[in-house]
Formats: sequence, structure tokens, C-alpha cells
Amino acid sequence: MSPEEAVTGADGSGAPVTVADRAACAALDAADPLSDQRALFHLPDGVIYLDGNSLGPVPHAVPERLAAVVRDEWGDGLIRSWNAAGWIEYPARVGAQLAPLIGAAPDEVLAADSTSVNLFKLLVGGLRLRPERRVILSEASNFPSDLYMAQGITHLLGDGYELRTVDAEELTDALNDDVAVLMLTHVNYQTGRMHDMAALTAAAHDAGAITLWDLAHSVGAVPLDLAGCNADLAVGCGYKYLNGGPGAPAFVYVRRAHQQDIEQPLTGWLGHAEPFAFGSEYRPAPGMARFQCGTPPVLAFAALEAALTLWEDVDLRALRAKSVALCELFIARVEADCAGHGLRLVSPREPALRGSQVCFAHPEGFPIMQALIARGVIGDFRQPDILRFGFAPLYLRYTDISDAVDVLRDILDTRAWDQPEFKARAAVT
Repeated sequence: MSPEEAVTGADGSGAPVTVADRAACAALDAADPLSDQRALFHLPDGVIYLDGNSLGPVPHAVPERLAAVVRDEWGDGLIRSWNAAGWIEYPARVGAQLAPLIGAAPDEVLAADSTSVNLFKLLVGGLRLRPERRVILSEASNFPSDLYMAQGITHLLGDGYELRTVDAEELTDALNDDVAVLMLTHVNYQTGRMHDMAALTAAAHDAGAITLWDLAHSVGAVPLDLAGCNADLAVGCGYKYLNGGPGAPAFVYVRRAHQQDIEQPLTGWLGHAEPFAFGSEYRPAPGMARFQCGTPPVLAFAALEAALTLWEDVDLRALRAKSVALCELFIARVEADCAGHGLRLVSPREPALRGSQVCFAHPEGFPIMQALIARGVIGDFRQPDILRFGFAPLYLRYTDISDAVDVLRDILDTRAWDQPEFKARAAVT
């Protein structure tokens, strides 16, 4: 990359900034308004972590908080801690912490269960809000787990219910009088392409449909405004950009206007209006409390709550500016330094259409990624040929990008990926 090439907004100002070499990247790191955030995470020496879009690293606050919960609240408080330590309030309390990150009011968000379980709740609830309609509309390249859940629901309900998928460009035209719910992942897991939430929500409403957004690859990476977009329903996870730990609790959002009408199909005891009355008939709790089901996992909630405290002073506009700059730098450096090796950009080139990940396709994508991981540059691979790199602005540096591309170039130049150990596939890819 020549000295004349630039990345826009690397200093948060939107002005072009030259990033020709590692020294220039180091200067950007020194001027980075988010640079202090990196010290809040445990990041292993010798590792450049470009997989925070799959699992965020451990914030230093989490082990200390977990130790205190185990020692003091569970150890000494025992069952009294459900009240004394506020365990029973975790779902609403953590939901309120999440609300500013998705552009929602505190009483519109609840933390609970997994993304898939919450998707089940809201898909069934959304269909029941439009009982005269039978179609769930989604894009063909949506996250497969979401499509699986929709398929299972249509089989469970029968009676003409169906999942209908089209290409992203065809979504608006596919909205008709049959569609009950438009279910989309805001940022595509495979390419990083980001939907226009406001425009698609408006189109769905014009067609009389409910919108359901999966924010798993958005929250903590790009600014969100569910209220401003008039979104109806949303789900998301706590373990990617939010750094809540493997299998961290997910969250569910229901616009206040729908809360008293929507039916929660998983009628577990904590969603009851009076769970400790132990009545034999179910009555849903008011508001978001009805979206609880079983007992909240206290240790997982404690970890997520501690991780979310990191976001209290983060400027989401600065976060987005750095995200764009990191992605732009990576694309420019890869295309300049790794030219001729068959890498093909599959993420949108326009930053406004892209989340906080960059994906390149290569016929040998899997062994290339394994070779990168062996050299301490951790990204991930997605079928059929996608090398996926996530850019978490809270802890990544511009020098990390420069160093990662240097490693990638060396692996490609030397064909270091062409080894049997890099072609063997484990259970998780």
C-alpha cells in the first residue's frame, strides 16, 4: 500500500489518515480515543485476536466478579442470595444494561436463555400477532440456526405455515399479504453485509408484517436504534462483541406497544405473574417479565453483567468510526500485499453496507485459516470457502492489522498452509 492510500476516519474525525506502514499504524494507535479500553481485557501474548465476532475475550472484571459470587453470594449467602444479592433480578437488570446498546428503553429488553430459544419465543409470538397470515419471510443466506428454528416452528404449527426465503435484493418485493413476520439477521454472518433496518422495517410495516431482527453480529460492533427504526422484535447474544463468555445469556427485545398482546409460547414458571404463588394455571407476567422461562444461570449472568460495565463510557460513534477504519485498513492491506494469491473480497466494499467483519474467499480457505491460527492470528472459517475476520474496536489496534496482514502474506507466499495438519478438521471450525 502506497503512502498516498488512506483509511477514512481512523482518528474518529472522518478525515483521511495515511496508514502506509506499521509506524503510521502505531501513530494511529497513540491517537486512538478508545485505546484505554484494551487494558480492560485479558489478551494472550503473541495472539492477534480477530474472532471477537464469534467469542469475545475475557474482561479482567469478570474473573474477579465470578470469584466474589462463588465465594460470598453462593458460598456464604447460599439460597438467601436470590433475594439478598438480587439474583432473581438478573434478567431485568442485565436487560436494562443492554438497552442503550440497541437503542431501546430499559423496560423493553430482558436477558434470558439462548438466542435460538428467544427466537422461538418471538417467532411464535409474532405469528400469533398476525393470525390471518402464515409466512415467515427471510433471506436465503440468513444464519442457518435461525432458518432451522423457523423450519421447526412451521412443522410444529402445520396448518399451512411456511418459511419463505429469497435473496436479500428481493426482500422488499417479497413482502405481501401472506407474510406475518420478516425475520432477518442485521449483519450477515458469512459476508458481513448489513441490512438497512429502518428501510426494511418500514417496508414490512407497509405490508402489514412484523419485523424480527437477530442482532448477534451487530450489538457491540455497530450503533443500533431499534426505537428509531420502529423495530417490533429482536434477539441477540451476549458472548460475541459483548464479551460475556461462552454460552453467555442472550437477550430479547419487544417494543412496548406489543408487550401486552404478544403470547410467549414457553410458559415457564418465572414468566408467570406470581411464580411463587405456585398456582396450577398459567397467567403471564406483565411486560417483559413474561419472556422468562426457567431459572436464570447465576454465574453466567454475573459474568455478562460484569462484562457489560465496560460499555458505560464508550462512545458508540467513536466505536463505529474505528470499526470502519480497521476494516478499511485490512481490506486495503490484504488487496495490496496479498495480490495474486486468489483472495476475493466477499464483504461489501462500501463501509455503510458492512458490519464489523471482513470476509475473503479462497479455494483453500480452511487450511489458510488454520495456518494463521497456528501463527497466532485467530480468525475463523465458514463454508464453503470463507476466511472471516472480526474487528472489535475496544481492544484491537491498528498495528494488529498491519501485523496480521504480514503473517497472512507470508503464509500465502510460502504456501505454509499446504500441510496435512492444517487440512484436518476438528468438531468446531
